[in-house]
Amino acid sequence: MLKLYFAPNTCALASHIALEEAGADYETVRIDFAANQQRSPEYLAVNPKGRVPSLATDRGVLTETPAMLAFIAQMHPQSGLAPLDDPFAFAEMQAFNSYLCSTVHVAHAHRMRGYRWADDEVTIEGMRRAVPRAVRGAFELIENGMLKGPWVMGEAYTVCDPYLFTLARWLEGDGVDTSRFPRLMDHRFRVAKRPASVRAIVAETG
Repeated sequence: MLKLYFAPNTCALASHIALEEAGADYETVRIDFAANQQRSPEYLAVNPKGRVPSLATDRGVLTETPAMLAFIAQMHPQSGLAPLDDPFAFAEMQAFNSYLCSTVHVAHAHRMRGYRWADDEVTIEGMRRAVPRAVRGAFELIENGMLKGPWVMGEAYTVCDPYLFTLARWLEGDGVDTSRFPRLMDHRFRVAKRPASVRAIVAETG
């Protein structure tokens, strides 16, 4: 059985939704950030990075959302969560998820975790002020070209969609005017209504 280590309001939600969409046999372990549980010896033995999500499998632990999402899709081919028979399309999917991981999420993280990149408050505050502009710019690219519609990859719902949905839920908190992104907001609304999304969100917030 797979085991997903998560914390609420983190990118772990993307993998949680994907597991539900895939009909995977899995269980969850909640990591309490308020208690700094992600830095506990027990959790560091699972993921030395001290972050979530982590996905324990019978072959070891996977980290990093793009890798976890690809694994879930490949382990459950019947779910149709990735274009497994098309190497180029699969690479396009990976490119999109890598952009979310390496650019969009990092831009968002500057709002709360500037200490990862700087050690003086003036610089950290400057990073916080830049978050709305940086996040807005990243989502403009998604809105105006990367989101093919109706889903990220086009007609087929893939693991890109819960990942985009998860990060798009943070837009308001990042000070971004969501009225600039009608296609993205429509996508966010539709993903939120999917039964798998509802089950994962209830499980994380209940």
